[in-house]
Amino acid sequence: MMDLLADPDMAQCIMRHLADTFITRFDRFYAAIGPYIQIVNVNDDLGTQAGPQLSPELYRKMVKPYQQKVYRHIKQHPGLFLFLHTDGAVRDLIPDFMEMGVDILNPVQFTCARMDLKELKAEFGRDIAFWGGGCDTQTILPTASPARVKEHVKTCLDILMPGGGFVFNQLHNIQPDVPPENIMAMYEAVHEHGLY
Repeated sequence: MMDLLADPDMAQCIMRHLADTFITRFDRFYAAIGPYIQIVNVNDDLGTQAGPQLSPELYRKMVKPYQQKVYRHIKQHPGLFLFLHTDGAVRDLIPDFMEMGVDILNPVQFTCARMDLKELKAEFGRDIAFWGGGCDTQTILPTASPARVKEHVKTCLDILMPGGGFVFNQLHNIQPDVPPENIMAMYEAVHEHGLY
């Protein structure tokens, strides 16, 4: 992270090699199982609770060109959907993701700054699918009552489902401190309210 500013040549060398390695690995997988692939998942945690890890300007200058190289290579293969996992407050970067060919955003961490579900759905919901945003795993799932979990999930579904472009998933991994009855309440709410 520091090399992005302190030693940009080194940072770019590393990212160039990472991008080339990812492309080589993708090509090997695609040669072996291409007809069976529908979605390609790439992971880049670009956000924190408060905002992007990098300023949008630094991201666009130093990171985006290498992501774009990888993403465009993937999208050259017909019929593939590009799924980007990135935690945190990344609203300012979503237009960049779409420009590079990202079809699916995960986990839609709406508990972070400027990640309001209603606003995200209104602004980007026609152009990118949300694979997540179905339940807050930081505060609701571990601490709320099962009834409150169901109510919360229904609210999220009511926002994200209209018009399609939504696949239910909670905000992040379910941690060991989550009561099993809350996990069941979450999935019961999806079965009761989340079917198209």
